[in-house]
Amino acid sequence: MALIVITGPTASGKTAKAVALAKALDAEIISADSRQIYRGMDLGTGKDLDEYGDVPYHMIDICPAGYKYNLYEYLRDFATVRADIERRGKQVIVCGGTGLYIESVLNGIALPPVPRDPQLRASLEGKSLDELTALLRQYKTLRNNSDIDTVQRATRALEIALYYHRHPHLKALTEPHPEQDALLIGIDIDRDTRRRRITERLKARLDAGMIDEVRHLLDSGIAPDDLIYYGLEYKFLTLHVVGRLTYDEMFTRLETAIHQFAKRQMTWFRGMERRGHTIHWLPWNLPPRDFVAATNSLLVDEKL
Repeated sequence: MALIVITGPTASGKTAKAVALAKALDAEIISADSRQIYRGMDLGTGKDLDEYGDVPYHMIDICPAGYKYNLYEYLRDFATVRADIERRGKQVIVCGGTGLYIESVLNGIALPPVPRDPQLRASLEGKSLDELTALLRQYKTLRNNSDIDTVQRATRALEIALYYHRHPHLKALTEPHPEQDALLIGIDIDRDTRRRRITERLKARLDAGMIDEVRHLLDSGIAPDDLIYYGLEYKFLTLHVVGRLTYDEMFTRLETAIHQFAKRQMTWFRGMERRGHTIHWLPWNLPPRDFVAATNSLLVDEKL
């Protein structure tokens, strides 16, 4: 049974497309979103759980907010969930915009766990995000540059890169064993429409209580730095709630950051294509019935 992957930049409408396809194929959806993993982080991550209806979904709400989930854990948990779905004779659909997760799954990469390195962390203390990013460029380790938008995340990425550099015998584990039967569909949305949808969605989520969501997480005992670690909404809303940004400053900087994030996602997808992954791009505004028909045609054409 082929693995079907639906991806695209933020605000492109991936979930609705995946749900329509899942209903048609009697499939179950595995999320490939690095932040929807966390419980209580709903509006800020755009879970939109109501969209799933009666379609089973996985890899959402599996960790407490404040935890720092990583690629090793994702690949481990993904393999377990996928095996269970396929054992029950159901089709698997992967849906999400975290390029690193998707590409690692398609490449069949396995990773050893990487421990924390207190000595390294101490040596990096006080370095800016730009300085950490420059250090990361020295290493070829696969990493999700689209998500490295805080000092904490860049520090962890360096920790991982240096660990593999110091343990070259682990390289064999990270060598790709690509999926033989996979269909990768990208949701194609033009830049202007994407930017408009991002702004509209941000305003809607703020109106729906996204600031209160962040306040609740902080009141539950999660440290501000642990929320800032997740970047984007949780970074800028936390800075606003703790009084370091006004509402207008928060909105402007967050809106810009999400636009930049979507641009980085598209850069990652283009990189995937250069690295040999064929992405079949379908229009974002294709009606559900037509999207399902187009996907079925691709499955036939690809003999999957």
